[in-house]
Amino acid sequence: MNGSSPAVLETRNLTKIFGGLTAVGRFDLEVRQGEILSLIGPNGAGKTTVFNVVTGIYRPEEGQVLFRGEDITGWKPHQIVKRGVARTFQNIRLFPNMTCLENVVAGQHSRGASGVWSSIFRTRSQRVEESRFFEKADRCIDRVGLSRFRNELAKNVPYGRQRMLEIARALACEPALLVLDEPSSGLNAVETEELMRFLEDLIREDALTILLIEHDMNVVMGISHRVAVMEEGRKISEGRPEEIYRDPRVIEAYLGKEEN
Repeated sequence: MNGSSPAVLETRNLTKIFGGLTAVGRFDLEVRQGEILSLIGPNGAGKTTVFNVVTGIYRPEEGQVLFRGEDITGWKPHQIVKRGVARTFQNIRLFPNMTCLENVVAGQHSRGASGVWSSIFRTRSQRVEESRFFEKADRCIDRVGLSRFRNELAKNVPYGRQRMLEIARALACEPALLVLDEPSSGLNAVETEELMRFLEDLIREDALTILLIEHDMNVVMGISHRVAVMEEGRKISEGRPEEIYRDPRVIEAYLGKEEN
């Protein structure tokens, strides 16, 4: 990945307001093909709001979201997933009483072409599509190292493995852009190291692009190609990890301004 790589995702002048409070203001971001870009900042900085606008949960008051050059501003979440953007959430959102395999199959709903009647009458095309979904789910579960849990209920799987199950479900959507909201949250040191290696493998082996919200600075500094920093809804810095680490504006945002 280099600076000449094409943009997969762009936000231009993105603004989201809640009850008169500007959660995100005139926010510009460019995520390039084949990179891991981390979005960091203090709690309440607006990071998850950006994710929610990008993935169609919120509609912005102003600005644009472009995916591969196409304006997807205001699209519904399922339309955005179908176009090639998949995400995970800060708080795990699995179906606890479904198996791991069924959870990953469910993540492919936006890829389905079968209608109500074909599903009711179990037409041949519906059966072929269902079989394809289960095969894809199996491959994704293997990809994240959960094959031994494939038939286990999601609620019975260890917390760290549930995080990986969410990623498997997102991968089943065959995304070009993977949007991850604090994937290392709640993981122990060993699981965090495994996650970092896995995300780097996705970039190298699966030609994916990753946009990441993360509070663990070891993860941010360890795997990011670039880092963007938010404070109070605005971007205050952007650059390579080593540049961000030394930026006085970033230090002040995280640690506060020292009193004289």
